[in-house]
Amino acid sequence: MTGSSEKGNDKGKSFGVTPQSQDFNDWYNEVVVKADLADYSPVKGAMVVKPYGSALWERVQRWLDDKFKETGHESLLFPTLIPMNFIAKEADHVEGFAPELFTVSKIGLEVLDEPYVLRPTSETIIGHMWAGWLNSYRDLPFLHYQWGAVFRAELRTKLFLRTSEFYWHEGHTAHQDEAEARAEVMQMLGIYHEFCRDVLALPVLRGEKTASERFAGAVATYSIEGMMRDGKALQSGTSHYLGQNFSRAFNVKFQTRDQKEEFAHTTSWAISSRIIGALIMTHGDDKGLMMPPNIAPTQVVVIPVGRKDNFDQMVQEGEKLAAELRLGGVRVKVDKRDGVTNGFKYNDWELKGIPVRIELGPRDLESGVVVVKNRTADDKETLPRAEAVAGMVERLNGIQAFLLQRATDFMIENTVTADTYDEFKAAIEAGKWVRAFHSGDPESERQIKEETKATIRNEPLDGSEFFAEREEGVCFHTGKPSGYGKRVIFGRQY
Repeated sequence: MTGSSEKGNDKGKSFGVTPQSQDFNDWYNEVVVKADLADYSPVKGAMVVKPYGSALWERVQRWLDDKFKETGHESLLFPTLIPMNFIAKEADHVEGFAPELFTVSKIGLEVLDEPYVLRPTSETIIGHMWAGWLNSYRDLPFLHYQWGAVFRAELRTKLFLRTSEFYWHEGHTAHQDEAEARAEVMQMLGIYHEFCRDVLALPVLRGEKTASERFAGAVATYSIEGMMRDGKALQSGTSHYLGQNFSRAFNVKFQTRDQKEEFAHTTSWAISSRIIGALIMTHGDDKGLMMPPNIAPTQVVVIPVGRKDNFDQMVQEGEKLAAELRLGGVRVKVDKRDGVTNGFKYNDWELKGIPVRIELGPRDLESGVVVVKNRTADDKETLPRAEAVAGMVERLNGIQAFLLQRATDFMIENTVTADTYDEFKAAIEAGKWVRAFHSGDPESERQIKEETKATIRNEPLDGSEFFAEREEGVCFHTGKPSGYGKRVIFGRQY
């Protein structure tokens, strides 16, 4: 994974990117690197997140962290190293993660009697600690989460989407009974849905995973699925009901009100840094990124336009304009780079996806106007300076709404219904999501995946805004009755 994303690729211009329609994969790889979000690392499978990408991830963290605390959750920190025997205690868990584990068998020259693994997820070590903390029903619920890095070996890596080390939060909660635990699972899925819709402008499909797609050791897994601009699905967040599986493995039990011993019902939930990949692939175009204003680290860039003899003066005027915008709560950056053409700056900020660009030159200053361009528009506007400043928040809100509607329309237009296997295969080959009846037979799922590379993304939740209608029908693959009481969503995935 070392080296530039443009190695062996001359399709992208030096300051542009390969068009999406020409090669979506190259487009994505070039945008991530050229927009200064991340770069390839000398560590195989790992990435370096650059300041712009880090600022974006910080904004993801800030919104979610505030929401977690509002709903009563508390943060904590666990070790990155986990004893190997912990992973082995939950049979499904070790089977699910074994191929992805990084192990530590030596410290210096000393061979360890018991190896460690680098954290693939923390259910096991948290369960071990909970067993010592939990005594009575009065101690519950435990509402915990942590931010950190996790490690899962990837054979095919892709910046933000598939890396052997990635960043996330993981939530872990313990409850007295199943109903309370399941309510927690749905609450967190709802928070993820709200975040994607209102902050990232990502329409996502909420639903339950099939048994073959569940998290290792879970009783039920729920996901949010987004459609990327190439028609593939990206699992953008998950929330799991773990039942008493991990509690039994780690002896996490408590004394009930009736003086009986009971194992806790537990949950886990997560969104990772791959959500940045979802953002890029949902909102980009042939010029690069399109950053939704609500998540953008910089919402407006001011570009002073001047000659050598008055450039410093125009930078000062740009700073004054930026200060006016900041009074309205707008996140602004002034491009002070000297010796760089205006055209280069315009293209650079378009590539980075900054929602609004303002150009300010000497004639504009004399006339009391500024030149404004939305990232989502082709044309510039010349506006009175005061009007541009006063209307900026409304302008940003309009861009946010436009991007959400654009992505929603794309997802709906590229989701089709199929009733036969031939229809299904043709739609999948065309890069569509497919709504279809399925029997729920795991062997049928396996065959479909093997033959088409498509999987059931999820069974849409009742009441979900997309594709949740209840109806009965016959499985397109086996001819058996539907196993879900509705059509499920198939698609190829990242």
